[in-house]
Amino acid sequence: MNLALRSPYLPTSLSQLIRTPLTFSIALKIMPLLTSPPQPYPLIGQELALELLTRAIALERLPSAYLFAGPEGVGRSSAARYFTSLLFGANVSDSKSSLITHRLATGNHPDLLVIQPTYIHEGELLTKNQAIERGLERKTAPLIRIEQVRAITEFLSRPPLEATKQVVIVEQAETMNEAAANALLKTLEEPGEHGIFILIAQGIESLLPTIVSRCSLIPFYRLSPSDLKKVLLALGHEEILPHSELLMMAQGSPGKAIAFFEQLRSIPDALLQALTRLPLSLRSALELARVIDSTLSVDTQLWLCGYLQHYYWQKTHNSHLLQQFDQTHHYLTSHCQSRLVWEVTLSRAGVENW
Repeated sequence: MNLALRSPYLPTSLSQLIRTPLTFSIALKIMPLLTSPPQPYPLIGQELALELLTRAIALERLPSAYLFAGPEGVGRSSAARYFTSLLFGANVSDSKSSLITHRLATGNHPDLLVIQPTYIHEGELLTKNQAIERGLERKTAPLIRIEQVRAITEFLSRPPLEATKQVVIVEQAETMNEAAANALLKTLEEPGEHGIFILIAQGIESLLPTIVSRCSLIPFYRLSPSDLKKVLLALGHEEILPHSELLMMAQGSPGKAIAFFEQLRSIPDALLQALTRLPLSLRSALELARVIDSTLSVDTQLWLCGYLQHYYWQKTHNSHLLQQFDQTHHYLTSHCQSRLVWEVTLSRAGVENW
């Protein structure tokens, strides 16, 4: 099977790379890369990405910039670190390879720079996780800013300290503001002798065409149900598998399945049990709405709308309930009073049982 046919957007160099005859000498270089497991799982369900990356290293045909494009949570970030570990670990001893793997896992390798979207708080740039750790709530989405692109330029201005290359991973590259995107474009045009960029984005349409044109595309896809289960098992999340509604919501994304499960566990058990049974009276509907309003943040309530849609569709196949929770989501995003919204939703949803 010619894997290049799966993506019409592959640059010519990578299309040729896939079709390069797998000679015995090349195979000897690739096989250790395919069988060594420096990551928790070696890109289950992303065989095309794995082949492109391992062949590029084995053939020593490394472009200065990659674009890992595909849905959120399907392994793009893991693949970036997997590729970096293969790149840094090529032609080194086993003991040094273990040290490299440990440093990459702890984010402490001097030749790797990871850029993530940030908020600005009192003049300081904070990632989403850092903001959560400080208890800060933000209504706007984080962005990749020009200050971070300047940090990339400074990082690449010095030679590698340990590896033969320097790798810059830009997470959620689609969140770059205009100034950052234009600054990054200039850096991509002159990446230096040792720099390799890995931009991670949901698709080529989310970035400037001029940035996309300077990258070699590595496509990522949603996982099949069987591969999704394999990844969750490999990562030790077998407790998610009985929740078929979460697997449906994840749509082939292990990362989303894990995030949704954590979101589900954040809801108090008593409240969750009450929500998975339609109210038996108007009084119980009003009381449940009060508890939701006083217990859950608006973001959690919005997530809950989608969860209840999937849960009740699997349980009842009642399209009326889907419409009710669609309206709930709409009213919550329109800044209506959340308690009143849930009172209306739950009373209408439970009226068939009264």
